[in-house]
Amino acid sequence: MNDITAFLAFLKYFLGAKGDMSKVVAGMDWRLLYEFASKQAMLGVCFDGIERLGKEYPEMLRLNPIRRDVLMTWMAKAQQIRRMNMNVNGVAAKVYRQLTQDGMACCILKGQGNALMYGNPYSRNPGDVDVWLNATREEIMEYGRRNFDLEDDIRYQHLETTVDGVPVELHFTPAVMNCLVCSGRLQKWFRRNADLQCSNVVSLPDRAGEIAVPTTAFNVVYQLTHLYHHFFDEGIGLRQMVDYYYVLVKCEEGRVKNQTALQRELKHLGLWKFAGAVMYVLHVVLGLPEERMIRPMDVKRGRVFLDEILSGGNFGHYDTRISFGNGAFGHNMQRLYRDLRLAWYYPAEALSEPVFRVWHYFWRKRQGSV
Repeated sequence: MNDITAFLAFLKYFLGAKGDMSKVVAGMDWRLLYEFASKQAMLGVCFDGIERLGKEYPEMLRLNPIRRDVLMTWMAKAQQIRRMNMNVNGVAAKVYRQLTQDGMACCILKGQGNALMYGNPYSRNPGDVDVWLNATREEIMEYGRRNFDLEDDIRYQHLETTVDGVPVELHFTPAVMNCLVCSGRLQKWFRRNADLQCSNVVSLPDRAGEIAVPTTAFNVVYQLTHLYHHFFDEGIGLRQMVDYYYVLVKCEEGRVKNQTALQRELKHLGLWKFAGAVMYVLHVVLGLPEERMIRPMDVKRGRVFLDEILSGGNFGHYDTRISFGNGAFGHNMQRLYRDLRLAWYYPAEALSEPVFRVWHYFWRKRQGSV
């Protein structure tokens, strides 16, 4: 069993898969597992898994122990991730409270809402706080300038600021797509569903406060578009796949209601092919049962997608297959190369990406952010 196969078996075990882990534990290189988990932003999740192994396979861990320096470093990272989650929870609740008190309907996308679906909500690597405001672009711009210290870089999707050291994005829209037609359909879908997402209030752990988060039904489509966008923009890692795994697992009775209507929506939004690739990865890597899938697996695209995940790591930061150097030119060439590589599998989105990037540059220039 090679290192990557062992890591994926370990991850599937942590997510609840049944099976004998004796051979995996006996042959595990714990230092390499730590490095792989670090690249995939899964250190907290995997440390929880190690604690579970200690309870269920203590004799195997005695035969193949984790070196003390690796274990202590891992434990420190897990505690750091816990503290980061507590900090981000506090900021998310603070921002949500401020916005709602000012009459701005909103919800917190992904992030701390996703963490609530994990067995241990403090094990997920936190990021920034993404807030979707149910208001016009002009209203959000005016409110943001009046109440936050905004960064100069304005994106089509959001404004950026920092609250108590945590990056915060004020979203005009939850997501965009490169294909103009599909993105237009997606924006209409978001507007139709906005009110319900801003009223779905949940409590954060340890009385950190309350926030509104999207419903599971909304996340089934929205977080798929988020994966799709980042797949073309820079890359996707296993952390994002585990997020989506939990979205599907947490669906009522293990299924998304009205599969026919959902599948029709996925085709209308241009997400059908990519959804098949995602189902393959979720099944093969994370053990998602076929009855919980939103469409049948696409094995061909799924293998390509899995290769991108394992090669690039979290958001593609560790992809060393080809490099065009640092700086704006190298970054744009890297994305163009990525588009060409994926055009065979997703032609509409891949061929639209350079066009959207050029359009977005001039849009930002008109806003004075470049």
